Formats: sequence, C-alpha cells, structure tokens
Amino acid sequence: MTKKILCATDGTGHSEHAVQLAGELAGKLGIELAVCVVNVARGGPRAPLIYSMDDGDVKKLLDKAAATARAAGAKKVTEIALRSREAAAAIVQYAEENGFDHIVTGTGDKHGVSRLVLGSVAADVASRAHCTVTVAR
Repeated sequence: MTKKILCATDGTGHSEHAVQLAGELAGKLGIELAVCVVNVARGGPRAPLIYSMDDGDVKKLLDKAAATARAAGAKKVTEIALRSREAAAAIVQYAEENGFDHIVTGTGDKHGVSRLVLGSVAADVASRAHCTVTVAR
C-alpha cells in the first residue's frame, strides 16, 4: 500500500500533468505528497559548478507545483529542492533515503533519435527506482 508519494517536476506541461495526478492520488489515499525540483549542475572538473536555475526560480516552480497538488486534492504537501548533476539519480536517491514508496513523474514526446541522444528522466527513474513509478502523459 502506498504511504508516501514523491512527484518530480520541472515546470513543463508534462510535469504539471504529473503533479495533478500525484495530487489526486495523495488526496484519495489521504497520504503525504512531496513535490521536488532537481536543479541540475553543469560544468566540468576544471570549471565551476553552474546550476540550471537560480534559487528563486526553483522556489517558484515548487510553489506552483504545491498549489496544483493541493487544488487536485492533496492535503499534506511538502516542497523539496534537490541539486545534482543527474536528475534521475537525485530523484531515486531522495525517494529511497526518505521512505517514499511511489514516484510520479511526467514525460514528453521524445521519439527515435532524440530519445537516444537526449535521454529521458522518466525512463531513468523507472529503471532505477526501488519502488512503484507512475509516468504521467
């Protein structure tokens, strides 16, 4: 039985759909929902780390996701800001270390070569996760 849901978002339409779904699930089950944003680090070993977003942008994404989740029915929503070089690894690690037993994430319309070149956070989360993963479309 699901007791805690972690929902990853990046502010895209795909992830907004995931937040909506996670909020509905958490509300119906009466369980905790955490929304998270991974601020991805860029830069090489000789260059300083530069993050994709500033802290203010991360906070805006989290606030918007939390509001969406609450509007969808979630009662207890927490906001989590993560920093990592790899989004999927950060999501899975956080979920495992903090006792989440369900991860919800969105996915875009990547097909063919773009999927091979760009990869997919949702696919990586699903293949690495210790728990149930719902990929919202």
